[in-house]
Amino acid sequence: MIVAILENCKAQWVCNQKTRRLNMPNTYTQLHIHFIFAVQNRTSLIKKEWQERLNQYITAIIQNRDHKLLAINGMPDHVHVLIGMRPTQSISSLMQEVKRDSSEWINKQKLCPGEFSWQQGYGAFSYSKSQLPAIINYILEQEKHHQKKTFITEYKEILDSFGIEYDERYIFHPLSF
Repeated sequence: MIVAILENCKAQWVCNQKTRRLNMPNTYTQLHIHFIFAVQNRTSLIKKEWQERLNQYITAIIQNRDHKLLAINGMPDHVHVLIGMRPTQSISSLMQEVKRDSSEWINKQKLCPGEFSWQQGYGAFSYSKSQLPAIINYILEQEKHHQKKTFITEYKEILDSFGIEYDERYIFHPLSF
């Protein structure tokens, strides 16, 4: 009996070897995740001259994992990314790959003096389809938005709007030297 159940389960999973992803019949999702992550010590290292190339590199990482990029933009010290996320990968696994691979790319390209790295942690916030136009606009208008408020103020407002409790010691503060 157990063997028959396992065979039936196997038959429902179709493995596509080219993309190495599992297709799950009758699985439907709509997951829109807004990620926010900062440069180590919140140092303003992302320069305008190469920001677009960084955005393209991060986009490729996300798309190569079969997620759909909806918006990407940032400031010299942080990045915002909005994606349509597939349920084939965890949020933490995707962020680990994005941060690791983009740091490695920045360092290999020698785009900053010294070694580039992202600060530990990130924000990941989910939105409904009806909220997407406002979030996309918010991400694309980062420069304009940050003329009025700091990154820390912005981030705390997002945490508060989601009702997320936080410890001030762990909010993307620059480290003291």
